Amino acid sequence: MDSAPVDPLVRRHRVALNLCFAIPGVSLATWVTRTPDVRDGLGASTAGMGLVLFGMSIGSMLGILAAGGLVARFATRPVVIAGMTLVLAGVGVVALGTGLSAALLVACGLLLIGAGVGLSEVASNVAGVHVERQMGRPVLPAMHGCYSLGTVVGAGLGVVGAAVGFPVPWHLALVLLLVLALFAYAIPGLRPGIGATSTDEAGTVRERRLHLDPRLLLIGGVVFGMTLAEGAATDWLPLLMVDGHDMPAGLGSLVYTGFAATMAAGRFAGGPVVTRFGRATVLGAGALLTAVGIALVSFVDNPATAGCAVLLWGLGTSLGFPLALSAAGESGPDTAARVALTSRIGYVALLAGPPCLGFLGDHNGLRAAMLPVLALMLLAAAISPATAPRAELAAPGPGPEPVKLGKRGGRLR
Repeated sequence: MDSAPVDPLVRRHRVALNLCFAIPGVSLATWVTRTPDVRDGLGASTAGMGLVLFGMSIGSMLGILAAGGLVARFATRPVVIAGMTLVLAGVGVVALGTGLSAALLVACGLLLIGAGVGLSEVASNVAGVHVERQMGRPVLPAMHGCYSLGTVVGAGLGVVGAAVGFPVPWHLALVLLLVLALFAYAIPGLRPGIGATSTDEAGTVRERRLHLDPRLLLIGGVVFGMTLAEGAATDWLPLLMVDGHDMPAGLGSLVYTGFAATMAAGRFAGGPVVTRFGRATVLGAGALLTAVGIALVSFVDNPATAGCAVLLWGLGTSLGFPLALSAAGESGPDTAARVALTSRIGYVALLAGPPCLGFLGDHNGLRAAMLPVLALMLLAAAISPATAPRAELAAPGPGPEPVKLGKRGGRLR
């Protein structure tokens, strides 16, 4: 019902951020759908692929830990640009390493991608909260929906490439040209000056105290579980279907595409559901739905059942990150710091958790490796009431008036 006109610069900024969410989605999904071919080309075991993926984990940790301070000092625009540049460079290095069958070079490329994603998406989330407030309505879910839409595009290209046997290095090179063009279009729309704060000692102490906020810690627990479930699917679904359910490589990539499509649909269409049932209820139900999907994939030895269960997995996790970010943003003062901290928790789980699952999978199989994720989903469902808007909590206390994203939510991926 908000009929106030939106500043064209704000609208252009939103479009630019949408593209900056989509670019990592396209890049990562392209990599994921070709992992069986990359694994075969490198001659790597499951544990070996876990080590290769560890490059992304190291990069993501560096990017995530640095992002908050860099945004506070330089604002979001230069951090997003630096992150996107690292992502593009990483895709190029992965393409080169794959062509040379050099596992170390592939790991270095993934390190660049991880660092770029960590930098750019934390900064993009802070900028997204700013856009929400200027527009007077939630836009983070749709921004993260653009990430999922990017994964659908990347996965679709990967399925076609795997089906026709297109060489992975050339496939990655063509995708690099695509995302480079998208990034060039996005850069002019990124607005300067957003998120920068004074770096006085009081601000540092205040941010450190956020780690002691009980409600924010519970929200962080929900974020960790939901994003680990998303990351486990992003990194391992094709191999899980190929090695765990004896699917052909092309069909395994198609199953991942179904997961990505379900994620995108849930993010673009989830607003009315959240409005009707409330954020905490939707998050709790989503965690349980994800748990059911993972349980079916892990325990039922039937490829058709596993393929259908992946859709439950994708739908259940689709709104986890955006809604939890909304909850973090309105959980107290210092909204930008709260969003940045929660984003860091999410991206640590999203990018650093899956390689650990690879080590478990090497000893017990990938289906068994998903059981810790299942346990975390049950935990996330149990603590999801902490994400309710402040007005719905049993013991309301003094604090800022809830931000208008509380009713409908907000989502890195």
